[in-house]
Amino acid sequence: QVQLVESGGGLVQPGGSLRLSCAASGSTSSRPTMAWFRQAPGKEREFVAAFRSDGITRYGDSVKGRFTVSRGNAKNTVYLQMSSLNTEDTAVYYCAYGPGVIVSSIPRQSAYTYWAQGTQVTVSS
Repeated sequence: QVQLVESGGGLVQPGGSLRLSCAASGSTSSRPTMAWFRQAPGKEREFVAAFRSDGITRYGDSVKGRFTVSRGNAKNTVYLQMSSLNTEDTAVYYCAYGPGVIVSSIPRQSAYTYWAQGTQVTVSS
């Protein structure tokens, strides 16, 4: 079992920035992929960004150029730096963890075995 703990959600004004963190513990893999998905009210959950253990990163089209995913000094920690936020970014953000995810599957929810509870990000003036 892997446990995921998220932090960093909250309320931010349009144009502002926010950083989310996700730390994995427990029976972690040596080659994990840690990802972020989000779900806005009335919409399906969508892929945001991911960091694979070998350094490969992927981004959803709606966040490219604005969000940056990175790994912390601790291998099982991942960050999502969000900039130029707009109201369309309002959603519950979920951290996900998957061992041995192939590149083509990185954006797929089915590739991830463990999920955090979610943290609310609200962009509003």
